[in-house]
Amino acid sequence: MQTLEQGQTRLVAMTALAVHSDEDKPQYLTFMLDDGMFGINILSIREIIEYGSVTQVPLSPPYIRGVLNLRGAVVPVLDLKVRFGRQAGEDTRRTCIVIVEIDTEKGRQQLGMTVDSVNEVLDIPTCDIKDVPEFGARIRGDFIEGMGRIGDEFVVLINPDRVLSLDEISVLANLGKAQNSTA
Repeated sequence: MQTLEQGQTRLVAMTALAVHSDEDKPQYLTFMLDDGMFGINILSIREIIEYGSVTQVPLSPPYIRGVLNLRGAVVPVLDLKVRFGRQAGEDTRRTCIVIVEIDTEKGRQQLGMTVDSVNEVLDIPTCDIKDVPEFGARIRGDFIEGMGRIGDEFVVLINPDRVLSLDEISVLANLGKAQNSTA
């Protein structure tokens, strides 16, 4: 188990952590949204950055915070709370943007997702990952990869490739193109 330090810039190359993962114990970055703990497989994560300047894009869907400049690339930033049907919250000094890569029709695309805070990287054995429940989760089941059991608690494991539909991914690609052409 590896803990991310609090209060410092969170720019972490997650692929280095994946080298130590074995197939029976995939590693998940855990994070908080409101009072719930969620996780994403670290193989999808490129880095974690502190919440900074995000440029709002007019007429974008409510769950899109805007775009950010990540070393010259325009990266759309998704508000996970709003995407999951929750109320947008106040940003704090612990608010982070988790940069993931998702599969699209045109290849891999980077996407930023805002989270309330980042917790730690956990090994969750595949035998402790349960199927998506039919009921009881407070987000749509198609976003969920599974439910990771950690002791007596569950972590909702998010599949970043399913957080957006193909049509929504197309909208994001167009946002990036529009921002690149005005830059």
